[in-house]
Amino acid sequence: MAEDNKDFDWETLCFQMITAAGSAKSDYIEALQAAKAGNYDKADELIKSGDQSFATGHELHTNLVQREAAGEKIEVSLLMTHVEDQMMAAETVKLLVDELIALYKKFN
Repeated sequence: MAEDNKDFDWETLCFQMITAAGSAKSDYIEALQAAKAGNYDKADELIKSGDQSFATGHELHTNLVQREAAGEKIEVSLLMTHVEDQMMAAETVKLLVDELIALYKKFN
């Protein structure tokens, strides 16, 4: 491992993942509002932006999972549980927003 577990800044990593998930959710909701207003180009832009934020958080999360798979002890804390919750929520919001935007397009 490049970093010793005791030197690894878990809190910063958690907040980076939470921030990425929160940014993604915000973009997805703004995309839905843009679609509701009939601005599908803006909605597409916001979905792409949200996807980029989500990918950032997902990459950080995947790296953490890989560290654990390599045998490193990963501390599971309330903060880490919050990370998992925010990542899943962002993914769920994306799925629902995609469906709602498709409905707006269908009926407009």
